Amino acid sequence: MEASCLDLALEGERLCKVGDYSAGVSFFEAAMQVGTEDLQVLSAVYSQLGNAYFHLHDYSKALEFHHHDLTLTRTTGDRLGEAKASGNLGNTLKVLGRFDEAVVCCQRHLDIARELGDKVGQARALYNFGNVYHAKGKSICWSGAEPGDFPEEVITALRKAAEYYEANLCIVKELGDRAAQGRTYGNLGNTYYLLGNFRDAVVSHEQRLLIAKEFGDRSAERRAYCNLGNACIFLGEFERAAEHYRKALQLARQLKDLAVEAQACYSLGNTYTLLQDYERAIDYHLKHLIIAQDLNDRIGEGRACWSLGNAHTALGNHDQAMHFAEKHLEIAKETGDRSGELTARMNVSDLQMVLGLSYSTDNSVLSENKEIDYNLHGTQIQQYTDVLGDEGFFDLLSRFQSNRMDDQRFAIQDGRTELVSVYPAFSESAASPGQEPFLRLLASAQGRRLDEQRAGTGNSLPGLRTLSEHSSTSSRQMILSQVMASTDATEPDDQFFDMLVKCQGSRLDDQRCAPPPPSSRGPTVPDEDFFSLIMRSQAKRMDEQRVSLPSCR
Repeated sequence: MEASCLDLALEGERLCKVGDYSAGVSFFEAAMQVGTEDLQVLSAVYSQLGNAYFHLHDYSKALEFHHHDLTLTRTTGDRLGEAKASGNLGNTLKVLGRFDEAVVCCQRHLDIARELGDKVGQARALYNFGNVYHAKGKSICWSGAEPGDFPEEVITALRKAAEYYEANLCIVKELGDRAAQGRTYGNLGNTYYLLGNFRDAVVSHEQRLLIAKEFGDRSAERRAYCNLGNACIFLGEFERAAEHYRKALQLARQLKDLAVEAQACYSLGNTYTLLQDYERAIDYHLKHLIIAQDLNDRIGEGRACWSLGNAHTALGNHDQAMHFAEKHLEIAKETGDRSGELTARMNVSDLQMVLGLSYSTDNSVLSENKEIDYNLHGTQIQQYTDVLGDEGFFDLLSRFQSNRMDDQRFAIQDGRTELVSVYPAFSESAASPGQEPFLRLLASAQGRRLDEQRAGTGNSLPGLRTLSEHSSTSSRQMILSQVMASTDATEPDDQFFDMLVKCQGSRLDDQRCAPPPPSSRGPTVPDEDFFSLIMRSQAKRMDEQRVSLPSCR
């Protein structure tokens, strides 16, 4: 017996629930090939297919099917379905960086949820609103400033994000939804962190941690510990930060996630550097280095070598510092990291001055003839001179880093951490340009008054099967007749689409979303690379802090 559209759709839904989105897409596509006259089934197929494509990072397809769902639900008067479709469109537009359009969709979602008295829908809409403004703030905030010191445009967006998260929190507390509270606390903590409200960030992340423990969610617990550590760094509470990072490391090992284990080691290494416990810093950076090598993460390996070189320099262990500086230079050349290459050359040059060697970074005698035994690194450590003093190490690092600040800034665009939207669990990426049905519809709107955005013909809604001559369901005939009606018919409440068109204006081509540049950090380097922020902070006062390296000969 031939499978029906509903049967295929149910199997697609089952596969998506277990995370097999590619197979789920195949079943949903097959369901549309079979077709259906049941508009509720077709709406569900569109929605699920849009979500599946979203998880597969095919955002142009996700946008297409969520728009089909919106068109269908609006035409049939399905207000709840329209609200959900608007929310899905908003999430997709957010990931594509089209924040103004996303705001319009989120507002539509919120308005309908309030109209229907749907508290759960209101909570989701408010959460999505917060995510849009959070993402908007992050998309423009990395201009060299530190948390709490961003341009006014960023601060405004982040404050709006915090307001929406707080409004969401009020409703989910009223509903008694502890899981939703945990997610909101995590994002609210991250927003406070970016605003520079580190004490409030700690309070929120502590609540996130508490709820994660209630649910036995070790991944969320690990993220909470990492976020707590990051906030404590900016509060100057380095010992407390180290404690949080150690707990994050334990959880990463329990989860058997090598990449996040390396991230925790990297954070611990930098924290012990701040505590001037350079031997322990070296121990953790070596652990990071080994995992980065195992995972073939050359960017992470380069960062580990840079950190190890700095720590050995602070201990006066210049031979080993030279080894790691040259390794950093080699990796920077290989990965095309021009600013990293410049920094590595400066490091090598300064160390060669200390060692009394001639400058030859391409064919160093040390690189060719000297290899460091990582397991015996502690036996050769000697006490560094008092000339560096308490802040001398950072003076040295600031001088090394001053010309590569852009490279050292951390990018917060990875969907695996709570700093990114975790409700729903989406990944921040982008679709290929030039494949945006929604934009094409908007582009044609000014000429034909949104004809393509109205459900005018069966061809505009894939999977919609026309009625057979023997169909006897009069009510279904009436609905289908409405969907198949002429495009001359007036679509109710055009204001929603009018607002979307206004967002686009006459700059449609300019607003097409190109994929973001590849991340400059490897999987073993944490999003919150706070050590780079500290380097930038130090760079502001290099003139009074700079200390000359002494000569050992």
